Amino acid sequence: MIPPNVSLVKYDVPVLITKKQDNKNPNCPTIKGIPKGINNTGPVPTSGLKPCIIKPCDEKHSQAVEEILNSIIPPSTPATRLDVVNLQEELDRRLQQRQARETGICPVRRELYSQVFDELIRQVTINCAERGLLLLRVRDEIRMTIAAYQTLYESSVAFGMRKALQSEQGKADLETKILEMEAFKKSLDRQVNELKEKCEQIEKHAAEQRQVEEKKHQDEIQFLKLNNQQLKVSHLVTFL
Repeated sequence: MIPPNVSLVKYDVPVLITKKQDNKNPNCPTIKGIPKGINNTGPVPTSGLKPCIIKPCDEKHSQAVEEILNSIIPPSTPATRLDVVNLQEELDRRLQQRQARETGICPVRRELYSQVFDELIRQVTINCAERGLLLLRVRDEIRMTIAAYQTLYESSVAFGMRKALQSEQGKADLETKILEMEAFKKSLDRQVNELKEKCEQIEKHAAEQRQVEEKKHQDEIQFLKLNNQQLKVSHLVTFL
């Protein structure tokens, strides 16, 4: 796995090491055998000096020195076709090693492509500063647009979560109210049943009372009819 802090940009931003214009290097060793009163601008006497053999620097040391110099002042050598091909191969390799997603939102893929874009801007700027500046403006505009969409997405997610919490709270209140209404409905149903029973009892009692009254009236009518007949018979007997 490649560490995420390794960038595809070939050279970093130039770094200012010092502002002093001092040619003297404190780490430079002094040459023994030179009298103090002799002017340094003249030829140095070679009497008393030992021969020195200069060893060639190894490859690692020269590479380290080159990296330090490139970090201080990036080279202005234009990029070749081989550099672009190597950049593409390095991008594909890192996408595979860091297991970036091929589709959808992927922070790893976005980071690597941003680094490639920065490296391409650097290469283009060497050939044409105006074109590089225009690409830089395009990059900043894209980043600003992505940041705006990210802010909008985060605010939308927060709004959705807030609405979801409010709906959950409202749902609990509605469930409580539903339980109360169901209990109230049961109470009303019980009262309706009680009133129906009372109504049936009243109707039954009224029907019985009506039957009793009708029977009483029938009995009175029969009695009156019988009494009337008896009176008629008695009157006839009296007349005869």
